[in-house]
Amino acid sequence: MSSRILTTDVSAIEAFMQDYAPVLAKAQSGAVAVFANNAPAFYALTPERLAQLLALEEKLAAPVSDVTLEAPFFEEPSAAPAAAPLGKFAMYSTWQPDVDFQRLAALWGIALTQPVTDEELAAFIAYWQAEGKVFHHVQWQQKLARSVQTGRMRNGGQPPRDINAVSEPDNQIPPGFRG
Repeated sequence: MSSRILTTDVSAIEAFMQDYAPVLAKAQSGAVAVFANNAPAFYALTPERLAQLLALEEKLAAPVSDVTLEAPFFEEPSAAPAAAPLGKFAMYSTWQPDVDFQRLAALWGIALTQPVTDEELAAFIAYWQAEGKVFHHVQWQQKLARSVQTGRMRNGGQPPRDINAVSEPDNQIPPGFRG
């Protein structure tokens, strides 16, 4: 990342190219702006000043918060669905419905025209993880099917209304009215 360094020490490029060591030694801040054609061409730094700048950059790049996340937050979810436990269980983060979930939902009277999206599944899992209820795998799938069905039926299948959208006035005069 390029950035400007503020320094009062300047040098012409010709003088710097002839002997750079004395020019850097005279620099009070450890940095010299080297000019070519009355404009800064580059900055020359002493090793000490470079170490200071790198330490400052590392310090600024470190997170300000003292909150640390545990390793499970950084692990990639496995691509293969996990086997469903036998009996009742509480919802867990890697739970997946069966591969033929749409067919099963149709058998339960819930016709899903599209597969469950990752967002729908994530919202379902997050909600039920917080609830802490326990159900059988089939019951979880039925709950998912009903949740997806009701979620998709909101607003008649239309996307949610944007409350920040500015409405356009209707300039049409209805028949029978004089304008």
